[in-house]
Amino acid sequence: MKLWDKGYTTDNIVDKFTVGKDRILDLKLAKHDVTGNIAHAKMLHKIKILTDAELSDILSGLCEISKTIENGYFVIEDEFEDVHSKVEFELTKIIGSTGKKIHTARSRNDQVLVDLHLYTKEQILEIKDLVEKLFNRLLKLSEQYKDVLIPGYTHMQVAMPSSFGLWFSAYAETLIDDIIMLNAAYEISDQNPLGSAAGYGSSFPIDRTMTTELLNFKTMKYNVVAAQMSRGKLEKTTSFAIASVAGTLSKLSADVCLFMSQNFNFLGFPKELTTGSSIMPHKQNPDVFEIMRAKCNKLQNLPIEIMMITNNLTSGYHRDLQLLKESYMDGIDVIKDNLEVCEFMLNHVVIKDNILDNDVYDYLYSVEEVNSLVLKGMTFRDAYQQLGKQIMDGDFVPNKVVNHTHEGSLGNLCLDEIKEKFNFLTR
Repeated sequence: MKLWDKGYTTDNIVDKFTVGKDRILDLKLAKHDVTGNIAHAKMLHKIKILTDAELSDILSGLCEISKTIENGYFVIEDEFEDVHSKVEFELTKIIGSTGKKIHTARSRNDQVLVDLHLYTKEQILEIKDLVEKLFNRLLKLSEQYKDVLIPGYTHMQVAMPSSFGLWFSAYAETLIDDIIMLNAAYEISDQNPLGSAAGYGSSFPIDRTMTTELLNFKTMKYNVVAAQMSRGKLEKTTSFAIASVAGTLSKLSADVCLFMSQNFNFLGFPKELTTGSSIMPHKQNPDVFEIMRAKCNKLQNLPIEIMMITNNLTSGYHRDLQLLKESYMDGIDVIKDNLEVCEFMLNHVVIKDNILDNDVYDYLYSVEEVNSLVLKGMTFRDAYQQLGKQIMDGDFVPNKVVNHTHEGSLGNLCLDEIKEKFNFLTR
């Protein structure tokens, strides 16, 4: 069944090519399609397109369809082009010809927009919940291991003292930036496009304020052309937020892979959470974080892919937009999986002790010594040159006492303040 059916059929090769994977992907939109149908039906009743009895029948039928979706029995067979045609067919099968009225004052264009906006709102909230779990795990680890010192690096060279407290909470606070991006994407998704029809509105006296309220949107996309142009922009904005989260996870994964190596040996994981080699019996490889790093690097390409599909499209609907669904929905699933696995792995991390006892890290304390001389009255430049000469002559003997007190330093992590900032942005 096709909603645009006029009594002729397309060749199978054309149908297969144009529909693509929509039947599979649309299963993720099915419950949202029913939600949109319910709001639309109530609005049609208000403007007297539907009678009381017709509305009652439609709502009853949609409730029945909703239960099949919830129970996992809803399928979109090959004879249906998309979720919209399948839902309308099932509704008509359940309640009769009244079901054919559900498409009044609407187009598939604003149907799929409503579905995608509702789906995106739901998915962003789920992503934020997973980010919060990882954030809390990182803060807990930061507090637990705040006194375990590790080397900090610049240019991949030993630089200054750091700590696991600093390292874990650095990634926690970086996730706050990602939350800001997700919040922005949520605001864009929280606008009702229903009523824009094919992109130019309708001659029916529809009540878009009513459907906005029924669908729990914060506001509506008022201009009908702007509403239609949100297709693509919605996905692009959300993909930038996903890419932001992915960038944080990718960098964290790279650090973990480095810190697990025998040359560093700062941390590890139980052997059951690592993988071995087919020929080297000693190996415990960080495959989880290597795969995470690769998947997150791939996710950072998602905004570019969406831009390349949409950038040169004129206003109005184009079938090109259909191609956004697969990468977009897959990207959402992948970032959720990575967040969940990352939190799980960090819950089992093993932190090593006495890392800085190795002589290779002695020069970490050179800046501490320079600062100590300055505090005793020497100018910074003279102190710097004096320490530089000692190091060049091999006379430098480090004082391994570290005393950092300012906000955000290893002696003053400001974990409560970081938590408060996160809570402010997520409440």
